[in-house]
Amino acid sequence: MAHRLRPVGLDFVGIAPVRHVSEREISAPVEAVYRALEDVPGWAAWFPRVTAARPIDGGKGRDIRLVGGVRFRESIIAAEAPEVYAYRVDVTNVPGVRAIAEEWRLAPAGTGTRVRWTFATDGTAAYRLAMKPVRAAQAKAFRDAVTALDRRLTA
Repeated sequence: MAHRLRPVGLDFVGIAPVRHVSEREISAPVEAVYRALEDVPGWAAWFPRVTAARPIDGGKGRDIRLVGGVRFRESIIAAEAPEVYAYRVDVTNVPGVRAIAEEWRLAPAGTGTRVRWTFATDGTAAYRLAMKPVRAAQAKAFRDAVTALDRRLTA
């Protein structure tokens, strides 16, 4: 059953009880990477865990479906081209979660981009405990997605 999460702002990314941070440098230029983040339907083409993505609320939100049936209804909380793209989850079917925000920070790295992704979350004690072993899987999903995005943008 879907449930509504606590609305959080961009500051939550720095103070959440559980934070997973991944970073990688890619060849694609910052502006191209930022445009790919803003292209919500395009996520399914480069992020293997995303099975469907569509903009909602006139582009102010996102409806995301992941492998395994996970669903997120999100609000974009920062869209500052070309450095920051962030969103929070408003509604999900994941049990035990109380808040989620994700931030993508982009910075020039030579002619390419340094991509830093932060997954910030809070939930019940059982949820927080379950998130510990998820860190490695999320890091791998990030690496796979950013590698696929780089290939797509530099082909």
